[in-house]
Amino acid sequence: EELSMEELTAELEKMAGNEKVMSTKNHIEEIKKEFYSKYNHLIEEKKEEYSHENNGDSTGFEYNFPLKGQFDGVYNQYRDRKNSHFKKMQSDLKGNLENRVAIIEELKNLIDSGENIKDALKHVNELRDRWKNAGPIPRDKYNHVWNNFHFHIERFYDHLHLDREARDVDFKHNLEHKQKIIARVEELVNEEDINKAFRELQALHKIWKEEIGPVSREHREDIWNRFSELTKQLHDKREGLFAKAKEKEEENLAKKKEIIAGIEMLATEKVAAHNAWQGQIDKVEALREQFFKAGKVPIEVNEETWAAFKTAVRNFNSLKNSFYKDIKKDQQDNLNRKLALVEKAKALQDSEDFDATTPVMKQIQDEWKTIGHVPRKYSDSVWKDFKAACNHYFDKLHEKRNEANTEEIEAFEKKKEYLDSIKDFELTGEHRADLDAIKKHIENWKAMGRVPQARRHIEGKFNKILDALFDKLSLSKKETDMVKFSNRLEQLEEGGDSRKIEGEKIFIMRKVDELQSEIFQLENNIQFFSKGKGDNPLVKEVLKNIERHKEELKSWKDKLKQIRNMKQE
Repeated sequence: EELSMEELTAELEKMAGNEKVMSTKNHIEEIKKEFYSKYNHLIEEKKEEYSHENNGDSTGFEYNFPLKGQFDGVYNQYRDRKNSHFKKMQSDLKGNLENRVAIIEELKNLIDSGENIKDALKHVNELRDRWKNAGPIPRDKYNHVWNNFHFHIERFYDHLHLDREARDVDFKHNLEHKQKIIARVEELVNEEDINKAFRELQALHKIWKEEIGPVSREHREDIWNRFSELTKQLHDKREGLFAKAKEKEEENLAKKKEIIAGIEMLATEKVAAHNAWQGQIDKVEALREQFFKAGKVPIEVNEETWAAFKTAVRNFNSLKNSFYKDIKKDQQDNLNRKLALVEKAKALQDSEDFDATTPVMKQIQDEWKTIGHVPRKYSDSVWKDFKAACNHYFDKLHEKRNEANTEEIEAFEKKKEYLDSIKDFELTGEHRADLDAIKKHIENWKAMGRVPQARRHIEGKFNKILDALFDKLSLSKKETDMVKFSNRLEQLEEGGDSRKIEGEKIFIMRKVDELQSEIFQLENNIQFFSKGKGDNPLVKEVLKNIERHKEELKSWKDKLKQIRNMKQE
């Protein structure tokens, strides 16, 4: 699965700490290549944004990305460790080569030294032990040095004609060891796990060459030919396995090319709606999953195939990002239009010419409704400013109209007395009876009529008492909220306050829009996580958050439906 730059940096830090620096080399270089590919793509995007903001001029563009400095620091430390290790390894190989050449020289001198047979055999065995433990040497020198050593070992034994018995005992011992190795290789030829068998064969070759001495001349060619023949059989079997694997890899390559072509096609389709883009995103995600499940491809085209896949996905993402950048631009334009309406409303909010100003203010409100979404971070603030300016004006308008309303004054006095009478009202504990009693109080309260605008605070006091009573009832939070909302809506309707009802409707519609946008954003974000990993705590949290938002959205939609039904009645 493709990793982010943060994840690649964390992976590099983990791999760079491995003491076996050479075993992680290829993996680390792949991490570096992927990181720089993503980093360069990011810089291109930032440069494009800078150029767009500066009328196409990218002169003076700079972008600081701290994570790159962190990545480079870790990689440079690893590179220094790797270079030190390589230098030491080269030095060790050179030293081991010098030791082996010295052993050969010692062996040559021993043959011509005239040393007695017993001491000479002991000396040769010591040289063979030293040879076995001399360590690796440069690969290009191995065959020559080993053949040279083996030649002089055989030469030594050929010169043991003075003590044929001792020589024959050693030859016999070596022959038995080599026959055991041949018997084991015969078993390995039938081993199902070819790779395991081949690894053991390599180890047996090392033992044959490094640890076991020569055999008598009469057996040398036959036993070596048998060993070579079995080795060839195992090599041929391994090559057959490789051929099958190669064939499978070619099939996988064809699949991956088809998948890449599918993504490339999607990256050229013109899509102009969010819902349609969601469908495209799902298709690409499905193709990505198929790509990762398709298996290995031939190593010589692995990098090329991976690069083509990443390019196809990147091109698709660029097209997608371009679409959503345009949406952001539209939202910015909407914000500018709404800010202009806020300024108009503020300029008119203190006007005393109600006959001339009221139609203009209503026209401003109507125009506001036609404007789409604005960037989320400005949504609340611009709405509050607009609502405050409108409320300020219309509150003054209603206050003016209600100044001389005698009936409203009488209603206020009645409600004031009624408020005092229900302060000591106690619930019986009988759920249905208590709820009916509360509703009866609400009906009585509504029957008393409207109160002057300037004294509407008494409604708040009544609602506060209702809130306390509702809190004592065993209703669900949602049910309580809906009862309270119905009561408040009925109060607004009874009061003939169409402006506030309309304001409530606009507020609810805005909440519905905001929640839908947030749900969309959360569902869009979750596309970036690998599908199928339900145990990821971050994914779980996002899914829970989506569910909470959907429940809240349903509640607001129920309220909107109630307002619309009320306006139709």
